[in-house]
Amino acid sequence: MLSDKFWSYFFEIYEAIPRQGPGDRESTERALGLLPPLTSHHRILDAGCGSGTQTIDLARATAAQIVAVDSHEAFVTQLVKRAADQGLGARIQARVGDINELAFADGSFDVIWCEGAIVIINGSFAKGLSTWRRLLVPGGHMVVSELCWLRDDPPTEVKAFFDAEGADVTDMDARRKDIAENGYRLVDDFVLPAVGWWENYYVPLGKALDRFRAAHAGDDEALEVAARSQYEIDLYRGHPDLFGYGFFVFKVPGVDS
Repeated sequence: MLSDKFWSYFFEIYEAIPRQGPGDRESTERALGLLPPLTSHHRILDAGCGSGTQTIDLARATAAQIVAVDSHEAFVTQLVKRAADQGLGARIQARVGDINELAFADGSFDVIWCEGAIVIINGSFAKGLSTWRRLLVPGGHMVVSELCWLRDDPPTEVKAFFDAEGADVTDMDARRKDIAENGYRLVDDFVLPAVGWWENYYVPLGKALDRFRAAHAGDDEALEVAARSQYEIDLYRGHPDLFGYGFFVFKVPGVDS
C-alpha cells in the first residue's frame, strides 16, 4: 500500500499541471460532435474531473449544466476558481466525491463524460460501464477515454510497468466488446492524437518534475515518486505508437436507437 507521504508528494506534482492525464480540446470537441446538441436542459456528469480542463472545454462548447466530481479536494478547488474566472460558475457544479460511489438518482444525466478515469472503478473498464449505466437517461450517452494498446506486441518492460500500476490496459477491440456486452451501442471511437500526450500533458509534467526534484533534492522518497512519473514519460517517448488513449462515444438504447 502506498504511504500518505507518497500521495502528498504525488499531489504536489499533479496539482501543479493543468491536466492530470492526456487530452486536448480538439478531441473533446470531436467527441462532443458525435452527440446531439446539448442545450441548457441537458445535464453532463464529468466523473474524475481533476482540475477540470476538459470540464471548462465542455462548458464552452455546450449550453448544458455540468456536475464535475473528483475525490481530491484541491483539484475541485482549482476547478471552482477556473470556472468562476471564466464566467462559467453558474453552469459548473464542482464537488468532492468518490466516483466509485456516485450518489445520484437513476437517470440523473444525459451524458456521462470521463477522460482517463473510468478504470478507477475497481480497476476495470467494464465495471465502470456497468456501475454508471443506471445514472443515464434512456438514450443517454457515455463518452470515455482510456488507455489502450495500439499494437498487439507490447514489450515486457512496458506491460510490466502498467501491470504494476494496476492499469487495465487492453486493445481497442476489447474495449468495444466491453461496451457492447454492457448493453450500449457504440457511436464511434478514435485515438487521442500525440499532442494530447506531449504538449498538453508530458511537457508540463516534465517541467513540474524538474521543479519538484529541485525542491526535494536529497529526499529519496520524494525522488522515487518523481521517478515513477518520469519513467512513464520515458516509456511513451520510446514507444509512441505502442499505447494511447482510445476515445469512445456510446449510448444506452432507448431513444432513436
